[in-house]
Amino acid sequence: MNADTFKGNWKQLKGKVKEQWGKLTDDDLTQIDGKREQLVGKLQARYGDAKEDVESKVDEWMKKQNIQA
Repeated sequence: MNADTFKGNWKQLKGKVKEQWGKLTDDDLTQIDGKREQLVGKLQARYGDAKEDVESKVDEWMKKQNIQA
């Protein structure tokens, strides 16, 4: 699955994102709208981690979901 497919399947993936990162709100997920950079930004804001760390975690999660960045 590539980044375009990630956005296209966002409705189905939102639940998995919420399971992984429970601090994200439904409003956050609506704003992210399947965009990787938005996801990274929201995670960085909610968890206070460095951008590089968040990007690494998102990349790892995406691999588990068979999504290529």
